Amino acid sequence: MRHIKRFILPVFLLLVSVFFKYFIEKYNWFNTNDLEIIQTSGSVLLIASFAWLLIAGIRTFKRIFVEHLDLEKEDNLRSRKFQTQFNILEKIIVFLVIIISIGLILMMFDDVKRLGISLFASAGVAGIIIGFAAQRIIAAVIAGFQIAITQPIRIDDVVIIENEWGRIEEITLTYVVVKIWDLRRLIVPTTYFFEKPFQNWTRTSAEILGTVFIYTDYHVSFDALRKEQTRLLESTPLWNKKVNVLQVTDAKEYGVEIRALMSAKDSPTAWDLRVFIREKLIEFIQKNYPESLPRTRVVVEGGGTNPTVAKEIISEVSKEK
Repeated sequence: MRHIKRFILPVFLLLVSVFFKYFIEKYNWFNTNDLEIIQTSGSVLLIASFAWLLIAGIRTFKRIFVEHLDLEKEDNLRSRKFQTQFNILEKIIVFLVIIISIGLILMMFDDVKRLGISLFASAGVAGIIIGFAAQRIIAAVIAGFQIAITQPIRIDDVVIIENEWGRIEEITLTYVVVKIWDLRRLIVPTTYFFEKPFQNWTRTSAEILGTVFIYTDYHVSFDALRKEQTRLLESTPLWNKKVNVLQVTDAKEYGVEIRALMSAKDSPTAWDLRVFIREKLIEFIQKNYPESLPRTRVVVEGGGTNPTVAKEIISEVSKEK
């Protein structure tokens, strides 16, 4: 019933236009001048109401189709693909319907017809001028159409653009709205996605790997850290039970770099999982291996221990830092 309401007014106007266009002329209720004005008005109303009816039908069909797409499920790649295509194609068709309708209405007036003939006579020069003036708009519209077909981005994709993390919130013919993590909106032209590199974290799947770096002293027990990471991952629903790795990725004079690698179903979950693992591993080291926290050693060699010299050396090391 709520979809039918969209058609009530355009259908009513269509019936009125048919009445003005045909019945008044048939029964000759007005004189010639008035009849011509009424006929023209009826034709304009007929084109406008038909275009309105067509646009309402397109939007209703799209909404009925999109309502059957489940965007809440975890694996919603197919649903987001169709939603993106329908959103962009709807805008393209509505744009074409409006342009064609305006053109048909304008061509009904003799002055506009004569102007059109004059423009066609100088179409070469006019085409060049219009082409230069509207090249950016035309390029943006074509890019919007390309997005609908090739789909480098989709609705609700997680992207990194201009060093900002966000989700694709809206795609139009000329621009894309990216909802940043802190609720700001980043507006970028559609041509951006074909001219500059960007990251799409959900292009083929929402699954993503998260990393946590821990820096410790050489005395830490790596096996104990691995067991603790496994225990922590198994205790939280944030982990999708696929990737669980802990490795020493660097060793320098002041300590070692440990990388914890884990997997999650999507990037927001991966962020929460990384924060959880980082906090808990640091707490584990603090409680069980406090001597393995990062530190700077100063060794004083010589015939005896001189507290004054040791203090001066420590002071100099602190200044260097």
